Amino acid sequence: MHPNLSFDQAPPISVPYRFFLVAPWFGVMAGILLAWSGADALASRWTPEALALTHLIALGFMLQAMAGAVFQFIPVAVGGNVWRPRLVANAVQPLLVLGTLFLVAGFLSSRFGLLSAAVPLFLLAVGGFVVAVALALWRTPATGMTLWAMRMAFGGLAVTVLLGTLLAESLARGLAVPMIELTNIHLAWGLGGWALMLLAGVSYHVVPMFQLTRPYPAWFTRGFGPLLLLLLLAWSGQYVLGDSRWPVATGALLLAVCFAYGAMTLWLQYTRRRKIHDATSLYFRVAMLSLAAFAVSGAAYFLIPAIGTDPRTVVWLGVLAIVGVFVSAITGMMYKITPFLNWLHLQRLGAPMSAVPNMKKMLDADAMTGQLRLHVLALLLLLAAVWLPGLARLAGVAFAGSSAWLGWNLICTVRRYRTFRDQIRAVALHP
Repeated sequence: MHPNLSFDQAPPISVPYRFFLVAPWFGVMAGILLAWSGADALASRWTPEALALTHLIALGFMLQAMAGAVFQFIPVAVGGNVWRPRLVANAVQPLLVLGTLFLVAGFLSSRFGLLSAAVPLFLLAVGGFVVAVALALWRTPATGMTLWAMRMAFGGLAVTVLLGTLLAESLARGLAVPMIELTNIHLAWGLGGWALMLLAGVSYHVVPMFQLTRPYPAWFTRGFGPLLLLLLLAWSGQYVLGDSRWPVATGALLLAVCFAYGAMTLWLQYTRRRKIHDATSLYFRVAMLSLAAFAVSGAAYFLIPAIGTDPRTVVWLGVLAIVGVFVSAITGMMYKITPFLNWLHLQRLGAPMSAVPNMKKMLDADAMTGQLRLHVLALLLLLAAVWLPGLARLAGVAFAGSSAWLGWNLICTVRRYRTFRDQIRAVALHP
């Protein structure tokens, strides 16, 4: 194991698992919604179905899974002591679930009062989550760019949620705000300032540890997060001020930074010591290839007018970013984290090391590989359905099936933990 991990501060295993076990089923709901809605859902980013799909995945899948990972990662990897993690998780997670369901229902039914009802739920949930984690991140004596990237990521999450609540209240109350501009900034901070920043910070630690690569170069880790943050701030300010020239240049730089992170991670994977690939490393490779494709497609969006004016291009970019990058990377991370959680908490029962099963026994490799193949098929179908609407229902079925398979795999991991735990306790009682 990594020498800098602090196992003693790990939260109860129920804390991360309660988030992980819920997240895939929001993916199932998104797939079912797409299969039910068909081609109309992907015609434009502004359709009620597209808005609902985006938030089912971004809030229901991504935020749930990322929150669970953060509760585990901060104490173990950066030495931050989250105050009463079980209490915070028990309060935050149900509020996130309810807020997401209200928001999605509001988009689908056009009952904007439901959007307004979701606002206090998200403010309480994310506000409590951000405060608890921020205190842990600022009080830890640890140093390094993983820590700073996580601090910046939680600033990005706060900005994202505040902009989202403003947009929801504006729709509900008919407030006169620049909706398109604020939506674009909200999206940029959610995907870049929060999700990508957190993914990069975590990957500085877990990619070398779990995938046996060389460390990210120091110059890269020192520069990526601050540069991404500065570019987001500059782009947002220029966009709000209505500058017609510089936001395009700043946006191009943002895409270049995203491409650099994907290319660097792929290079580290290519040159790693262990050449055998499992589902978790392949998931991360799919995510980084999707990130590179997103950056190239984004450049085409800016540079080629025929592409930039087609509303389907933004949907294509959204599928690449949300499903291709983040669902892929998060799934791969969960497949690494959950067996590790099992091993760690079984080892903490006090049994001899010989009695604790190997992590490979916690999650079936064939099940992970099969689910990976279905996920890649679903991603390809989703991308194709943007241009061939007749594939939308099939893409929805495939994505729902992939998410359900992920959910079942995680349930099996929990069941195996309980089986091994009971065996260890039985041996302790009756040696």
